[in-house]
Amino acid sequence: MKSVNISPLKLVKSIAAAIPLLGLSFLLSACSSYDSRLDSTATQYLGTNGSIVTKNSTTSLTDRESYWEGDSASGPASVVIKIGEQKVYYYKGGKLVAVSACSTGREGHDSPVGHFKIYVKDEKHASNLYGDFVDATGVVVVHNVEFHKDKPPAGCHFQGSSMPWFMGFAPGVGMHTGFLPGVPDSHGCIRLPDRMARIFFANTPIGTPVTVEP
Repeated sequence: MKSVNISPLKLVKSIAAAIPLLGLSFLLSACSSYDSRLDSTATQYLGTNGSIVTKNSTTSLTDRESYWEGDSASGPASVVIKIGEQKVYYYKGGKLVAVSACSTGREGHDSPVGHFKIYVKDEKHASNLYGDFVDATGVVVVHNVEFHKDKPPAGCHFQGSSMPWFMGFAPGVGMHTGFLPGVPDSHGCIRLPDRMARIFFANTPIGTPVTVEP
């Protein structure tokens, strides 16, 4: 077999050229499997306009895909959530009046599929299953814990994750304000941009039909 000699400079250039391809491979794989870095406030996302978006940003990129045109529409409300599209479609009287980006349940915590109805609304809801362990002063000691599985450190107590503008439609599952990384990321709930969660909350009565499709 004939050996091939590659200079150190050519090797460095080859590795540098491969880095964007490796990044693309990671982004594609992240769409199908959950990555714990989605929970980190240090994780940055590159916006479509070249801007950098972080978890602490007041407006997520996906919020730009959302709109509401239902103020002048009449008729009963209904909601269709399409997991494959990561979108929520809102209807009044059978007419589409809004579309919202969303983030559904990640792998292992899949959002339930089927036909449901809104059975509870809570403007200042907090999870009784997932949250953080905080000390007596309210400082978070352990992030992202599960109440029934994880043991709090000495002197700490459980504090449920904030889920504002919650509209429950299945046991432990509902639509609410939350972080949208562009992929399924929740424990099963349907996260919405805060602007859309507030609008949906104001316009969605108890008993509103909710359909969740794959």
